[in-house]
Amino acid sequence: MGILDSSSLKVVSIVLEFLRVCWSLLFSELPLVGNTAPDFEAEAVFDQEFIKVKLSEYIGKKYVVLFSYPLDFTFVCPTEITAFSDCYAEFEELNTEILGVSVDSEFSHLAWVQTDRNSGGLGDLKYPLISEITKSISKSYGVLIPDQGIALRGLFIIDKGLFCILPLTTWQLVEVLMRQREHSRLCSMCRRTPMKFAQLGGSLAMKPDPKLSKDYFAAV
Repeated sequence: MGILDSSSLKVVSIVLEFLRVCWSLLFSELPLVGNTAPDFEAEAVFDQEFIKVKLSEYIGKKYVVLFSYPLDFTFVCPTEITAFSDCYAEFEELNTEILGVSVDSEFSHLAWVQTDRNSGGLGDLKYPLISEITKSISKSYGVLIPDQGIALRGLFIIDKGLFCILPLTTWQLVEVLMRQREHSRLCSMCRRTPMKFAQLGGSLAMKPDPKLSKDYFAAV
């Protein structure tokens, strides 16, 4: 049996951490469907300004789609974050607020928002991007990787303060919505985004490099 190289060991570590989080969810160490969503108040960036966001202020008034991602200025995260912003108006029609969160500072969020999309930035977003350098939100929602100090990608749908859906990825949410498209009003993101990735997938792939990744962002 060969010895795993450093890249393989990192993949194994991430998989094991993901399984640990799943195990914790199954045995009620962390929030489950039907349980009350942990409240929080945190600094956020919205409209290029710093604001306070408190989850309980939305409860009873709107649905909330809360998603987490590992870090600012990474290669894949912008595609998910901007996709939500692009169809924000359609979520708004469904009385739904979107909240993004990572363990970065509000200053890092602001710098990323002020970076043009074609350069790997976000541009202006139509919803708040929450900062939680204390990592308390990620921990309470079960997506924190303790030894790395960052969060897994996770997505929660909150209805009247209760979890409707366990942690999902953005595109898993899209798949769920696509299955219901003949029976409800849907964000056009469900139709355009997967197709867009499919069209680009055969001819253009994102390269995990700060400079080379800009070719991808310039094309999309």
